Amino acid sequence: MSDQNPPEQGSFGSPPPGSDPLGPGPGATPPAAGSTPPPPPPAPVSPSGPPMQPAQPSAASSAVSSGAGAIIDSSSGFLPALFDFSFNSFVTPKIVRFVYVLATIWAVVMYVIVVITSFTQSVSSGLIALVFGPLVAIIWLAVVRIGLEFGISVVRMSEDVHKRLPQA
Repeated sequence: MSDQNPPEQGSFGSPPPGSDPLGPGPGATPPAAGSTPPPPPPAPVSPSGPPMQPAQPSAASSAVSSGAGAIIDSSSGFLPALFDFSFNSFVTPKIVRFVYVLATIWAVVMYVIVVITSFTQSVSSGLIALVFGPLVAIIWLAVVRIGLEFGISVVRMSEDVHKRLPQA
């Protein structure tokens, strides 16, 4: 039949009860003099193997050849990428920060202009613009950011596809 008091078992991935990976708990007997302490238990390994380290960019990974034999060079500058008429290098990753800075500056300038214009119309409309203007600017910046992130994600997917294509 079944045992009325089964031995305690830890959950998956946790040490058994009574063992502490940081050291012995209260009430544990110290090791005898002259004996070496037992080695620490091995670190748990995930079923899929060791954790993956992020890839470091290298010269080999910056230039990837596509099926047509053209070179995609992500390290080229803005102007060479802009005037690449074969469209082998992407401009989007190079200008996205600049575009977002411009969008932020635009939002601040427009906010100031709207507040000043509203106060020249009436005090109540100026106060409304002063209170709700930042909300509108933040929403506009969020929409711009979403669009820029979408563009960057499409470019990154394209670069990944080109890296994984069989070389012909």
